[in-house]
Amino acid sequence: LFRLPRAGLGGASLNLTALKKEARQRAFALRKPAHAEYRAAASQALCDHLAGTAGRVIAGYLPIRTEADPLSAMEALSAANRIAVPIVIGPGMPLVFREWRPGCRLEEGAFGVMVPTGGEELIPDLVIAPLVAFDRELFRLGYGGGFYDRTLEGLRRRGKVEVLGFAYSAQFLETLPLEATDQPLDTVLTERGVFPRAP
Repeated sequence: LFRLPRAGLGGASLNLTALKKEARQRAFALRKPAHAEYRAAASQALCDHLAGTAGRVIAGYLPIRTEADPLSAMEALSAANRIAVPIVIGPGMPLVFREWRPGCRLEEGAFGVMVPTGGEELIPDLVIAPLVAFDRELFRLGYGGGFYDRTLEGLRRRGKVEVLGFAYSAQFLETLPLEATDQPLDTVLTERGVFPRAP
């Protein structure tokens, strides 16, 4: 594991950008075949992991491309919990979470992600987070916008929130290029179950 200081101008920033780009390319190449083979198994693992959860505000997400698919779990959980999905409101801004229900009307939001056309803004106490890659210390690599890092930092300042990364086991990378602002996950769940955090 290696950690770089908050990227500024100059060589350190260029180096970090290149390292993250390389890690994303590697992880995308690993995620694609895993998605084809283990999509149903990962979805079932998430359903099993969260079975019986009630009375919570849960942020899921509407998957794109080869992201692990949480929709079946979100649908099951919606009977006894309030479910929300993330909305990008602008560059450099944290996400907001809008209430989602099975069958609700959707429209295309930022980056081609579908989002509810209406719904109350909610503050989750459980976040199911998509990711490109994760490491032994349960840091995540995202798409590069920093949206989840800003959001999780803000949620954690407000109070207790549980952050569950949802991915395929193939997305594990031994080392990730990290910045001081990167937020760790509390747990990572894959098609093989809970991934153990490094001691």
